[in-house]
Amino acid sequence: MSDSRVYPESSYSFQQSGAGTITRIRLENFMCHSSLQIELGEYLNFITGQNGSGKSAILTAICIAFGCRAKGTQRASTLKDFIKTGCSYALVQVELKNQGGDAFKPDIYGPSITIVRRITESGSTIVLKDHQGKRVASRRQELSELVDHFNIDVENPCVVMSQDKSREFLHSGNDKDKFKFFFKATLLQQVNDLLQSIYEHLNKADALVVELEAAIRPIQLELLELQGKIKSMEQVEQITLQAQQLKKKLAWAWVYDVDRQLQEQTAKIGKLKDRIPACQAKIDAKLRKLESLRDRFAKKKAQIAVMVEKTSEVRRRQDELRHAISLATNEKHELEQEDGRRNNSIQKMVKRVKLIEQQIQDIHEQHVRNTQAEESEIEEKLKELRHEVDSAISTLSSLKEEESALAEKHSKGMNEIRKIADEIEDYEKKYREITSYVRELQQNQTNKVTAFGGDRVISLLRAIERQHHRFKRPPIGPIGAHVTLVNGDRWAPAVEQAIGKLLNAFIVTDHKDALLLRHCARDSNYNHLQIIIYDFARPRMRLPQHMLPQTKHPTTLSLLNSDNPTVINVLVDMGNVERQVLVRDYDEGKAVAFEQRISNLKEVYTLDGHKMFSRGSVQTILPSNKKLRTGRLCSSYDEKIKDLEREASNVQEEAQQCRRRKRDSEEKLQDLQHHLQSVKRKCTSAERNLMSKKLALQDVKNSFVAEAGPPSASTVDELHQEISIVQEEIREKEISLENIQMRMSESEAKVRNLKLSFESLCESAKEEIEAFEKAERELMETENDIHSSEAEKAHYESVMCKKVFPDIEEAEKEYEELKVLHKDSCRKASIICPESEIEALGGRDGSTPEQLSAQLNKLNQRLQHESQRHSESIEDLRMLYEKKERKISRKQQTYKAFREKLDACRKALDLRFSKFQRNATLLKRQLTWKFNGHLGKKGISGHIKISYEEKTLSIEVKMPQDASSRTVRDTRGLSGGERSFSTLCFALALHDMTEAPFRAMDEFDVFMDAVSRKISLDTLVDFALAQGSQWIFITPHDISQVKQGPKIKKQQMAAPRP
Repeated sequence: MSDSRVYPESSYSFQQSGAGTITRIRLENFMCHSSLQIELGEYLNFITGQNGSGKSAILTAICIAFGCRAKGTQRASTLKDFIKTGCSYALVQVELKNQGGDAFKPDIYGPSITIVRRITESGSTIVLKDHQGKRVASRRQELSELVDHFNIDVENPCVVMSQDKSREFLHSGNDKDKFKFFFKATLLQQVNDLLQSIYEHLNKADALVVELEAAIRPIQLELLELQGKIKSMEQVEQITLQAQQLKKKLAWAWVYDVDRQLQEQTAKIGKLKDRIPACQAKIDAKLRKLESLRDRFAKKKAQIAVMVEKTSEVRRRQDELRHAISLATNEKHELEQEDGRRNNSIQKMVKRVKLIEQQIQDIHEQHVRNTQAEESEIEEKLKELRHEVDSAISTLSSLKEEESALAEKHSKGMNEIRKIADEIEDYEKKYREITSYVRELQQNQTNKVTAFGGDRVISLLRAIERQHHRFKRPPIGPIGAHVTLVNGDRWAPAVEQAIGKLLNAFIVTDHKDALLLRHCARDSNYNHLQIIIYDFARPRMRLPQHMLPQTKHPTTLSLLNSDNPTVINVLVDMGNVERQVLVRDYDEGKAVAFEQRISNLKEVYTLDGHKMFSRGSVQTILPSNKKLRTGRLCSSYDEKIKDLEREASNVQEEAQQCRRRKRDSEEKLQDLQHHLQSVKRKCTSAERNLMSKKLALQDVKNSFVAEAGPPSASTVDELHQEISIVQEEIREKEISLENIQMRMSESEAKVRNLKLSFESLCESAKEEIEAFEKAERELMETENDIHSSEAEKAHYESVMCKKVFPDIEEAEKEYEELKVLHKDSCRKASIICPESEIEALGGRDGSTPEQLSAQLNKLNQRLQHESQRHSESIEDLRMLYEKKERKISRKQQTYKAFREKLDACRKALDLRFSKFQRNATLLKRQLTWKFNGHLGKKGISGHIKISYEEKTLSIEVKMPQDASSRTVRDTRGLSGGERSFSTLCFALALHDMTEAPFRAMDEFDVFMDAVSRKISLDTLVDFALAQGSQWIFITPHDISQVKQGPKIKKQQMAAPRP
């Protein structure tokens, strides 16, 4: 059946495509492609090829590049499954056009954007590059922003339609499948799920508020009970009121008692003050006597002053003469001393002349006495001294060498002792670690669970047991307690190295249970607990053989056994135990990890703890973790404990041997140190001996040189010249000595004259001095009388100060203390109550404080007897009542605010849901209108009936050649071409309602015959050209029937290799 319609040339006019279209796709090690690069046109692109040639991989790569998850492609469960077998990575690179008004950050990226997604065994990375290939961003957020900007939703079937979606929706006669296709393509599914999720959250919040409101009802019942207690205790208040009144009276009774004491003290002070006048009269009498004595003393003092004036001139003259005599005497003594010094100096000079003359004579005589025999004797003595010096030097050198050797031995001994001490410390540390490990294994033997967290995990399990009703599903853990080894304990160290971090972890079913478990861990003081969220409903994974490492060595998964499938699933998903291979030793591990190139291999572990893996061309070997204690998965700890105890015993024996070696070394070092000190002392003595020998040798050399030389003429001349100089100085000294002796004679005459003048002056002033001395004696007697009267006066004043006044001061002090006590009592009483209340109660009734205290004690006993029926006071009950009432009021207000906010949210959600329903109705009408528009191009009419309640979508078609005008309600009642065309019009109507820069369809013509395929292809081409966006069609069939055009690009995939 051919299509006879002719399209005008104008319908094929080029429309400039917008930004966001794909220009190039490059794949590397992706699915079946080792390396593929394909260029796409801006409008229509047909890609055809045989089955298995990798056509669908292009569509999958587009989805992966734009951030789709592996499960969303329906081709794999994880991204690493897209890596080509035998390769370590996969690369997807998509280049987008970035021109026009809708370009994404054109100033950064330029006219094109390249998205590169690299997939490895451990994860994947996304990189965005500009038109020059420079890296711009590597965050998923930037990719999400680009996808939102271009409105690219690869999970929308109207944007990317994979093989499975084509079979499931386009070629299905099921109304529900069509509805799902429509609901997802128009994004109604996404909005509906979001609104339903919000409704569920609101319902949960509403239930929580109802639960909170119900929780305050017991507190309201407690309020009613407190009200009854308060009424029953009001009778006690009357007794309490009487006690308070008595307390008030008692407080003011103490004030009134102090008032009475103040009055008594005032009378006592008055009596003491009456003693003051008698003492004061005696003191006044003594004062009058003192005044007369002081007058007499003043008169005598004036008389003496006159006499002093008269004798002052005589005394001044006497002082001057004494001073002159003193100066003359000193001058005489100085001259005598100078005379003695000059005589001594002259005598020394005379002796010096004689000494020089003797020295000249000795020089001549010495030269004559020095003979050949004496010179030979001196040389023999020099030779002997040189021999002694050489011997001393040799002795000192040998002692120095011995000292150096001993010091070196001492240093080595010290180093050896330090080394032994370090060994002892290492052995002790190792012993402590072994004993700690033994205690830990013994504890694990008692309760195996403690091997995976110690006592903390026991506390955590008890907390989980207490909170079990709050968990949606009971947590599973620790994981190590739920697994066992299959073939004994041989591989236990390697298995623990491989999954050791997961053995202490717990598994929960959702985020809420994770938060609750974290709270239980904090209560149990179990910080940093590893919590894994996993779906408990999933069955145990069945891994196909081709996904496992192809090797004869065991994997971690093959050695583990667990009755809980969730534990195995977690170890596979989180620990990759199916891809961990275990080997015996290091060399075998290197061969398996790096040389044999085993597929699906992630890591290799050896029995001694080495970890080996390769990432690309990088080979890594990690040493064993010495701090990791293995043996937690062993079935029995007895052998391990015995081995550790033997090892601890051996370590103790080694430490003891080191201690004995240390003691022996210390004793040897002490002896060596004594020997070294002795040698040092010998060295010091030898040095002193050598120094003395050298000095003696030098002295002999000097004397020999001095005696061997002939007397020089210059030396004798110098000595004669020195004699002349000294004789000249002697003559000068003798002349100055004569002058000094003349001055001494004059000074002696002056001293004699001054002494005579002083004696004559003393004789003339003798009478005046005697009268003055008498007046001084009388003045002293008067002064003594004054002192005696002052002592008597001081006695009476002392009596007044020490006896009378202290008594008065003490009485006044007591009075002041009583006043302070009165003030303090008034203050305290005023705190209890004002005095006006006491006056209102009857004022002072004459009762003493003791009487009021007795009454108050009786009243308190009665009050205590009445209050024994209640453990709490009425004030406490009222405070508790007010506290609970405030608490309930706050909670009611809070819950009311919660209720108001929930109602507001529900109203807003209802409004949004009504708008959603209205938009859904409009979309339903729009779909029917566009569907009819596409059918009308062939003269066909139809109607789409959508039921949102039943979630069905039915298509009704009325063919023009049907004379009965019968409407076909089931498209399966149409012919193949009619059904394909109507189904295609339905899909195109949905495409017309969505916007995207490109669209892709894979095997859209599956199950079509040649005629239906021709009609569908022409319709799709016409629609795609009319719409103007980029289309990518993938089909295994022949596309030679597709018309040619500048906007249509066809590409043939290479046939798959056998």
